[in-house]
Amino acid sequence: MNSNPSPTIDDVSSTSPLIKRLQRQPSSPRTLFNSFMTGLVFVCAACAIIPLFAVLWYVISQGGARLSTDLFTQLPPAANVLKGGGFGNAFIGTLTTVGIGSAIAIPCGILAAIFLSEFAKGTRLADWIGFLTNVLSGVPSIVVGVFAYSTVVLTTGGFSAVAGGFALAVLMLPIIVRTATEALALVPQESRQAAVGLGATRFQTVARVVLPAALPPILTGVMLAVARASGETAPLIFTALFKNFWADGVWEPTATLSVLVFNFATTPYKNQQELAAAGSLILVLMVLTASILSRLVVKRQ
Repeated sequence: MNSNPSPTIDDVSSTSPLIKRLQRQPSSPRTLFNSFMTGLVFVCAACAIIPLFAVLWYVISQGGARLSTDLFTQLPPAANVLKGGGFGNAFIGTLTTVGIGSAIAIPCGILAAIFLSEFAKGTRLADWIGFLTNVLSGVPSIVVGVFAYSTVVLTTGGFSAVAGGFALAVLMLPIIVRTATEALALVPQESRQAAVGLGATRFQTVARVVLPAALPPILTGVMLAVARASGETAPLIFTALFKNFWADGVWEPTATLSVLVFNFATTPYKNQQELAAAGSLILVLMVLTASILSRLVVKRQ
């Protein structure tokens, strides 16, 4: 009977020359390079995150103390008013212009994406539309503002929330088209073939199979487009302008938070500067909320 115990894995690994050669030494060049690159990745990630936290800290420290119900119920103060005031009209104006822009851009963008992905896929027309959409996404917002001024403001004879919503819709449209097209392309081709095999028409396949399957990514793109439109300033200066009073309708000059921040941030009056900081905080919170909602939609899916 052999009384010697059988060798364990640790014993084999400690005696095998091959395994010894495969083990990395702490001072080997490959280990040092791996450690250096890992640290570099963490440093780059910190450099990307630090500006976000710096912006959040600035707007919270400058405008957090002014958060109250008065901000959303009162009008902007005059220059000689040292305390009080709010931006209720600007907050409502932002919701109005973004809502008008969403009402124009969302259906047009989704329908265009359906056409590109389901009916014109692989054609020269789809390639040209995709190329022009990418070009439109890179057009500066101030150029879009000038375009909306020449087409809507001059045509209707005045600044208005409708003109501002039209300008925001132009900015939102390429984002929605691109994200919706990619979302529709992710739907498996087998789902379309199964629907057709069951006797569904092309329209029924798109409406009842493809579009519901791609809805969460499409909603993500819509929320990102709304978040971008909420903070635009240049197009609204050319279209909605600004008004220190409550707007009488969508065809009147309308105050928005981004333009209020632009007007009040550089004034020499402390009260208006605090309102500009509070408006910046609200805009950041709106963008942050839209981003969180988009992540929750994707996570649920």
